[in-house]
Amino acid sequence: MKQNIYRTIYCGLVNEELVDQEIKIAGWIENIRDHGGVIFVDVRDEHGTVQVVSNDESLFDNLTKESTVTISGIVRKRKEEDYNNRIKTGKIEVLAKELTVLGKAKNVLPFDVMTSHEVSEEVRLRYRYLDLRNTKSHNSILFRNQVIKYLREKMENLGHTEIQTPILTASSPEGARDFIVPSRKFQGKFYALPQAPQIFKQLLMISGFDKYFQIAPCFRDEDARNDRIYGEFYQLDLEMAFATEEDVLEVGEEIFYDTFKKFSTKEISTRPFRRLSYKESMDKYGTDKPDLRNPLEIKDVSEIFIESGFKPFRGNIVKAIRVENISDKPNSWFNELVDYANSIGMPGIGYFKVLEDMTFSGPIDKFLSETERESLIKEVSLTPNSVIFFIADRKMAPKFAGQIRMELGRKLNLIDENKFAFCIVKDFPMYEYNDEDKKYDFSHNPFSMPKGGMEALENSNIEDITAYQFDFVCNGIEMASGAVRNHDLDIMRKAFNLAGYEESVIEEKFKSLYTAFQYGAPPHAGMAPGIDRMLMLLNDEISIRETIAFPLSASGQDMMMGCPSEVTEKQLREVHIKVRVSN
Repeated sequence: MKQNIYRTIYCGLVNEELVDQEIKIAGWIENIRDHGGVIFVDVRDEHGTVQVVSNDESLFDNLTKESTVTISGIVRKRKEEDYNNRIKTGKIEVLAKELTVLGKAKNVLPFDVMTSHEVSEEVRLRYRYLDLRNTKSHNSILFRNQVIKYLREKMENLGHTEIQTPILTASSPEGARDFIVPSRKFQGKFYALPQAPQIFKQLLMISGFDKYFQIAPCFRDEDARNDRIYGEFYQLDLEMAFATEEDVLEVGEEIFYDTFKKFSTKEISTRPFRRLSYKESMDKYGTDKPDLRNPLEIKDVSEIFIESGFKPFRGNIVKAIRVENISDKPNSWFNELVDYANSIGMPGIGYFKVLEDMTFSGPIDKFLSETERESLIKEVSLTPNSVIFFIADRKMAPKFAGQIRMELGRKLNLIDENKFAFCIVKDFPMYEYNDEDKKYDFSHNPFSMPKGGMEALENSNIEDITAYQFDFVCNGIEMASGAVRNHDLDIMRKAFNLAGYEESVIEEKFKSLYTAFQYGAPPHAGMAPGIDRMLMLLNDEISIRETIAFPLSASGQDMMMGCPSEVTEKQLREVHIKVRVSN
């Protein structure tokens, strides 16, 4: 480090080689202890903590925790019985000669920095600059820097060029709500913050750049979840010209595998990652974000019960989950699962146990015919001492079955927490039916190429059309989305027409792409791994907000900065806006 008037060495780097030498350190007062006239002070900087000692009480007079100080002193070795193995400077201490307070902290702090994770998130975020002094919080941000640095080097080694795209852009209907920015110069008109650099990266391919990437900020007015931050998030955005779906999948596999291998000691899925179609994922796991650490699978047994005498099953969608060797669980265990089913909106959950002689026992056994029993044994591969659970619902059966599968995995400790299980879910439906608007909408990305191109759009049932769209999934969390882009204007016109958009709408809402495609667009494809989600998994964090230096709260507020906030009447007039507050 460069020495200056405040320090000659970092606190955490003081070691036994410096014994009897005079040094100067600077940092924050972490702790103060008075042992009968001998004062011990722990001083912390980004590299660690070192103990400072003095029997001159006046030297530390009126010193408060979390004040910043610079201290001169002599390094000396501690007695062996006084070693502190919890810190790397635990064999030495600094005998203070001079201390200067640089920034005095209040006597009463909002919380103790070293235990900040024990207070509410709201308080931590209000005083985030204090929370970030906590070693765990601080190291999380340093870790973020290391991962992003590695990703940049990885992309450059893969031949991608880093290019920045605009933050102020045009509003476009890409799925989420835009954050809009009023224009001072153009009355009544607005910019928007980009939901993603989607259109710009496609334009870069049309501009002749071969491989692009950036650490891209994305802005979406979507409610927060544990794995989704409100407002702003970051993704590793990348695009490749003259590329196929497989080209992008291989790049994505390398990025995820190498990054997780470098920054984690957990077991990681081998490459190539398992590939699942959207249909297979929904059928087997009840979700398009399957957690493959859970070995349980879902079977569709609807055909068995088409003519069933059991009314809840007859003619319904019926999903089944078989679990081996749990028939000896007490009734209370099964009742807990029933309670969970009720909590997610199910009227209940049917099940029966398979006994040693392959007869059945349970609440719904008496409603089944012998033919249905025999069909279940064959279809679900039932074995003695197993239990089969049933989920029946005309619309929600796949989703409910997926939730029950994961709850069973948790209750039975089937999920290996020391593993990153990656997979790729592909072949998403191009369209999905919107019950509210009574029409088909794009189900994923409207700029994706339909599989089969124009022929599929013209000759297939709309619900059977799939797209070159894919997600990377890890441990039940969507880590990246990507697609082969639609670069053909005729196919784009037809694709939007099937979703109810006239050509004039495409020209108006996506003017840049619509025009650019008329000047020679290459086939291109790309994806966008979510950086915050990668960090959340690598750091074993429950909340994505722990990976970000200054996140908004779950409600979308920043109590530290005081936003969102009101602005002055003058500011509103400058951007030609009147605010009407409803009661």
